Amino acid sequence: MAVQETNRYYGDIPMPLKEVASRAVEFPHHILFVGFGAVGQGALPLLLRHLAIPTDRVAILSADEDGKDVARQFGVALEVVRLDRDCYREVLAQRLRPGDFLVNASLNISSVELVAWCQQAGVLYIDACVEPWAGEHMDAAVTPALRSNYAYREQALALRSQFPSGPTAMLMHGANPGLVSHFVKEALSQLAAEAGIDVLASMRREDWAQLAMRLGIRAIQVAERDGQVSGRAKLPDEFVNTWSCPGFYEEAIQPAELGWGTHEKCLPPDGREHDFGCKAGIYLDRPGLSTRVRSWVPHHGAFHGWLISHGESLSIADYLTVREGADVIYRPTCYYAYHPCDQAVLSLLEFAAREGRPQSTCRVLRDELVGGMDELGVLLMGPKTGAYWYGSQLDVHTARTLCPFNNATTLQVNAPFVAAILWAMAHPQAGIVEPEEIDHHFVLQFARPYLGKLVGAHGHWTPLQGRSKLFAEEIDAADPWQFTNFLVR
Repeated sequence: MAVQETNRYYGDIPMPLKEVASRAVEFPHHILFVGFGAVGQGALPLLLRHLAIPTDRVAILSADEDGKDVARQFGVALEVVRLDRDCYREVLAQRLRPGDFLVNASLNISSVELVAWCQQAGVLYIDACVEPWAGEHMDAAVTPALRSNYAYREQALALRSQFPSGPTAMLMHGANPGLVSHFVKEALSQLAAEAGIDVLASMRREDWAQLAMRLGIRAIQVAERDGQVSGRAKLPDEFVNTWSCPGFYEEAIQPAELGWGTHEKCLPPDGREHDFGCKAGIYLDRPGLSTRVRSWVPHHGAFHGWLISHGESLSIADYLTVREGADVIYRPTCYYAYHPCDQAVLSLLEFAAREGRPQSTCRVLRDELVGGMDELGVLLMGPKTGAYWYGSQLDVHTARTLCPFNNATTLQVNAPFVAAILWAMAHPQAGIVEPEEIDHHFVLQFARPYLGKLVGAHGHWTPLQGRSKLFAEEIDAADPWQFTNFLVR
């Protein structure tokens, strides 16, 4: 375990939740949930707590009846309707009018097409990630570059030229992507304060990028260690997870990808650059399922996690890019290092042994969890700052107390998801936006009561600790923050 120099706690639970709920805001239009899995079921009670809206103006479309009892408890109608390319326009047009809100909590429905439809129809929109149509994640006829989150993000952002102004469409705003982008700004602010650097109240994109460069941040990991424990064993041919099972194995089968920093000396042997878009990221010619990296969190310590493809790896790296004219002079490497709960690890290993063929049954852990916490944050690393982690330590018992139909993982997703919905309602004509482009204070103020302990911790950890003692390794001892040092071979 790395020695921590500091371990600071920010806001355990700053106010009674009933006081929070008494500040509910009004929304005079209709809300339609599309999809009602772990995000939908956990977000609904939270949204109704903070939004003054009759439940007959909230509706749910789901591909199956999972969660129907949850919807019924809140007096919200759930209709089983499977959206596809042929029917989604007609189905949405029958249910949504200008000013209404489409909450996309689904899998396997094209986010890009939903955003375009909402822009044309005057409907507000949010999703937790940019999704393609069913089957595209695993379509061998599509190149790895085009099956990447880099490509999906570029497709979504390209809509800005077609719809330069219009109703707010909030892209990729759950825990990650989403909350972690606000954690990055908070962590940068805290490191700046320690260095005696003033952080202005109205920081722009260029200011945040310049601050990261000035602080010497070379790498940013979204570092997550899920330690929640179930009292029920995983069965053979079963995928078990604390959030969506199909969502996880679809992410795991995508190419491993990351924002690519200017300090990196060379591409990995199987690293590939993109020939389109912002050029802020690369991908590896292999899936995240077979790519592991070293990481660290304050409570659990050092761990090996999977490099899972996520949109924030690209949006954060892009946002923190410093340019002089056409030249990029600074960008941090950014990626997601994820150690899921132990039963999900077993599920992932079995999924890999099946060469990416999904198990026949799935189980999402919620009520059967008996303990443990999800430690989710951002790890900022560089020669000036060392390793600094900022994020949420939320245990499952606290999560259940704070909001029903959640575990620690889903509440870390759903609190910022609902925060972004409320931000969009307060800014209904912001156009197509990403998490980095909205007020991080707004999101953190809302989400803080639901995140357990918010911790900022320095650690003496580097990916070189304990290396090359028994076996020779190719490492870059002169620069511990080179990506090659993080890879588990």
